[in-house]
Amino acid sequence: MHFNELNLSQELIRAVDELGYTDMTEIQEKSIPLLLEGRDVVGRSNTGTGKTAAFGIPAVESISPAEKKTAAVLILCPTRELAMQAAGEIRKFAKYKEGVRTCAVYGGASMDKQISELKRGANIVIGTPGRVMDHIRRRTLKLEGIRTVILDEADEMLNMGFREDIETILADIPEDRQTVLFSATMPPEIMAITDKFQHDPVQVRIKTAQKTVELIEQFYFEVAMGRKTDALKLLLAAYTPSSAMVFCNTKAMVDQLSDELAKAGFRAAGLHGDMKQAQRTQVMNSFKNKATEILVATDVAARGIDVSGVDAVFNYDLPQDNEYYIHRIGRTGRAGKSGAAYTLITGRRQLSDLRALERFTHASIQQMPLPDKSDIIAMKKEALINTISSSEASHHAYDILDRLAANGIDYREAAARVINSAIQKKIDSLPEFEAARPLRKGRRDGAKTVKVDISIGRSKRIAPNFILGALVDATGMSGRDFGKIDIYDEHTTVEVPESELDYIIDSTDSIRINGHQVQVKAWKGTELPLRRQSSHRSGDKPRFDRKAKAYGSKNKKDIFSDYIPNRKKRARNKH
Repeated sequence: MHFNELNLSQELIRAVDELGYTDMTEIQEKSIPLLLEGRDVVGRSNTGTGKTAAFGIPAVESISPAEKKTAAVLILCPTRELAMQAAGEIRKFAKYKEGVRTCAVYGGASMDKQISELKRGANIVIGTPGRVMDHIRRRTLKLEGIRTVILDEADEMLNMGFREDIETILADIPEDRQTVLFSATMPPEIMAITDKFQHDPVQVRIKTAQKTVELIEQFYFEVAMGRKTDALKLLLAAYTPSSAMVFCNTKAMVDQLSDELAKAGFRAAGLHGDMKQAQRTQVMNSFKNKATEILVATDVAARGIDVSGVDAVFNYDLPQDNEYYIHRIGRTGRAGKSGAAYTLITGRRQLSDLRALERFTHASIQQMPLPDKSDIIAMKKEALINTISSSEASHHAYDILDRLAANGIDYREAAARVINSAIQKKIDSLPEFEAARPLRKGRRDGAKTVKVDISIGRSKRIAPNFILGALVDATGMSGRDFGKIDIYDEHTTVEVPESELDYIIDSTDSIRINGHQVQVKAWKGTELPLRRQSSHRSGDKPRFDRKAKAYGSKNKKDIFSDYIPNRKKRARNKH
């Protein structure tokens, strides 16, 4: 269905045409006619499906000359970014319609400026619940003229603790209003608001999970514990996206990862809720202007960001909610364009969570091997070939070639030197780091096993949990991948998967156990280190020392149980 088939004013049709809108999205086609009729609507739709136009176009169209200086439409959004984005879009829709004035009110911005805009007469007010409440208390925003209230991303507002503010605002608006609610999910809290504040609402639901991701290619990479940052650098160097978003679950991880990427030479910046508004605005403008090529963000900070031309989305952390995955990858593949989403996972638990995401989105998330340096160089060569093939030579280029030929340098040699300069610069700029190692099946999955020999034993007061903890830390493998641990007087043998032998030896090159530098090598079964001399023991046999204090534990059970909380603590520290 086309926008010109709607009963819209010519001014609005002109603005919509100028924006390049032709066919309506599903949420727009189902919602706009209902909103123009004044019906209460509950719309279930995700980010990237055209919700802003779905409620923004009817809002602009509904403004009458009598409402020139009266607040008539109130739009509540969960974040400052989303409020700013919605206000910007609505101004574009109202470009040719006289008498429509918008005002965005949100925290972190000048209160005096917002008060001035409201006093001049704003009939469409877009804001966050907290700042809207501030203006209501100050009487700078009066609700008696509000006839339409729209809750955008209602589930997110509830998740952020705005329920009380929302209910207070709705209770103060005249009852004969139109109440519109858009939400990606419909938890009980949303339904409670619907039951309490809406009148005979029409339910509008689209198959967002499938619609949002059908144009997005989705891939995942299995990465060893503690190596996600290296893997991300590798992928960014390989695919060289001109604009990409990287999602993390915590603000601390956003700061850490954006710093790491910047140190590696990438134009990266972080975005999260603890940043001041001026800083957030600066980061967003830099990203939109392509000065920053990689935006590292949390889910909440990224809600409402609408940046055209995002080439790829990277999930550094798996989202904590399936709906967030849709929101994340919806940053790319917009407006009918294709996109790509890449997810980094560690361990079998995350692999299981990823399979659940596949079922949720009804889409295939394909496994891909991480590229190595030779792969990246090959990609860079291919890119250079494509660039040269699509370029045209000017007379300046031919003049230079003629002058070089006069100096004894033929065309082929000249071209080779120029190409070498271009490709060598790209190769030299590749970050130096160890390629992340994908996960493999461990010994418990039936893999063939061998043993490694570690040059430390009972004489250094070593216990099995010390050995296992050190191996897990050094290799990033799971504790379940290691088998039987035999501790002798002067050395220890550990059962490991044969396929991982070389990797384990390489990873433990400088390993320390209980403060002692040790050597790890393949166990041959014959060349055993000299045993510690003992007056009461004969032979170098593995044994459990009945004197538990030799292991620094009170009892035998502690020796094997101590490692469990230690592993969890290490995992938290790593991430």
